[in-house]
Order: sequence, then structure tokens, then C-alpha cells
Amino acid sequence: MEKNVSAAMTEEDVLRDYSGAALAYLGDGVMELLVRERFLKKGNMQAEKYHRNVTAVVNARSQAAAVEQLMDRLTEKEKDAYRRGRNASVHTRAKSATLGEYKKATGLEALFGFLYLTGQRARMDSLLDEIMGGSGESNEL
Repeated sequence: MEKNVSAAMTEEDVLRDYSGAALAYLGDGVMELLVRERFLKKGNMQAEKYHRNVTAVVNARSQAAAVEQLMDRLTEKEKDAYRRGRNASVHTRAKSATLGEYKKATGLEALFGFLYLTGQRARMDSLLDEIMGGSGESNEL
């Protein structure tokens, strides 16, 4: 039976119905889209510059660092979603990151998948503000 993912689901439903890998799969796309949107709203630039700015934020090493700064601010349900992604069985790894960094990044992506499915756009924006320093740019840039 197909699930209606366009309507917000409860946190419990999402944690019960979706694996960490599934949440990370969705969250990867959601996070990249939200970061792209932020850079696009900052002004017009060449596609290559957009790509460079976005990939500076949405890569395993940066995402792993972001998890460290966010962890104390997450709710228990958000931490559950993060742990499900972090602990998911992975069969690949980013070339420029350690396995530990890759797992943390996968956890962050799962968190964003969880927040998306539960309709928590404001929370995603708030977390991205922290990750990107509120300015639309990565703290690492």
C-alpha cells in the first residue's frame, strides 16, 4: 500500500514506518534543496558558484561537523531519527570523509528526512540557520 508522504505524518508514525536509510535518502535531497534555495535567494550567480557554495555545506565532512554543534539542541525524537540514520547499514562511503564522518552525515540527513515527513519546515530552517551561521553561508567557508 502506498503511503501519502505529501501530508505531514506524526513523529511516531515516521519513526515506526521508515528505516534510517530511507529517512537519510529523503533527507539528502531535502537538505540539498533547502541549501540551494538559500543560496539562490542571496542573489544571482553562476551555476558553478552555486554548486561550489552548496557542496561546501552539503558534504559528509561539513554535515558531520554540523551534527556536533546541533546535538545538544535536538529533541529526543530528533535524536532518535538521527541515530537511526547514523546506525543504518551503509555500503558506500564518501571519498573525502572517514566512515565516522559519513555515518554522522547520514544521521543528519535522516533527521532532515524525519523533519520533512513530519511537516516541520520551520525547524529545518532553524537548524540550517545554525549550520550555516544564519547568513546563508557555511560556518566553514
